[in-house]
Amino acid sequence: MKRILLLFSLIAFAASTYAQNVQLHYDMGKDRKLLTSTVEMFRPDKYGSTFFFIDMDYSSDPRNVENGVSLAYWEIARAFKWKETQSIMPRVEYNGGTMSVGGSTFIPIENCYLAGLEKTWASADFSKIFTLQANYKYIQDKEDASFQLTAVWTVNFLDGKMSFLGFADFWKEEMFWGTDFRFLSEPQLWYNFCKNFSAGTEIEISNNFVGDKFQINPTLAVKYTF
Repeated sequence: MKRILLLFSLIAFAASTYAQNVQLHYDMGKDRKLLTSTVEMFRPDKYGSTFFFIDMDYSSDPRNVENGVSLAYWEIARAFKWKETQSIMPRVEYNGGTMSVGGSTFIPIENCYLAGLEKTWASADFSKIFTLQANYKYIQDKEDASFQLTAVWTVNFLDGKMSFLGFADFWKEEMFWGTDFRFLSEPQLWYNFCKNFSAGTEIEISNNFVGDKFQINPTLAVKYTF
């Protein structure tokens, strides 16, 4: 978003970034080999913006789920603004879910509540958008005073035929393996056959996210945008 936001720029931004999509990923990571679906929505309005996504893992993996959903996870966030020239917005976020352990036992993914600020920059034609967030993070029954830093980006090029987008999270969370700081990034590269259908890849890059180690897990994916 431009440093000084005008009304016509916000209207253009809203029209160009409004999106609802469904993605299906085949996870090629070690010991994974499973399907993951993602339902995602981003909707700006004159009072801010709303974003959510829902991830579900299917079929067998190291959690020994032979048929059905082995993981369900979602995030929802709202950013607030009260004037057109506002470049920094307060925001709130919730995330949580559940996952299978051993095939028959499901355990919760802790409820997380975040509150903070975000700032967005964009090129004049909105083909390049970058958002930076700084959040206080409360992890229920685990971390009363944590933090999370998040970067989100979108880059469209080759006349919109290619899109490079994703996010990167860095946060504090005490884990049983003794590591307090965790990192997760999921850059995506898409070839857009038309405005509705895309194919591409996502690469999950993490450190201390699943165990006390660094991992890279790629996927092959298709996406339909409504």
